[in-house]
Amino acid sequence: MLLHEFRPGRLLVGLTALVLAAVYAGDAAGAWTTPWYTVIPVLSGGLGAAALTTWVAYRIRRRSARTRSSDSTGAPASSSGTQDIR
Repeated sequence: MLLHEFRPGRLLVGLTALVLAAVYAGDAAGAWTTPWYTVIPVLSGGLGAAALTTWVAYRIRRRSARTRSSDSTGAPASSSGTQDIR
């Protein structure tokens, strides 16, 4: 059983942040030189990919929920009268 719902968009945002941190850590360590404006295309691309992934995952979840709800038999959940408001 999962503790929480899987969110692929948040995973991509986290990976983008890790990539940016690794790039600038390598620059700070002197392994390579990274221009300051590198963050703009990497961050924009990562956030755009995360938004697209989130939208696709939402559409898939919505479609699967719609098919699950149409599988009902049409009978009420309970006919014993136990759902009265007290």
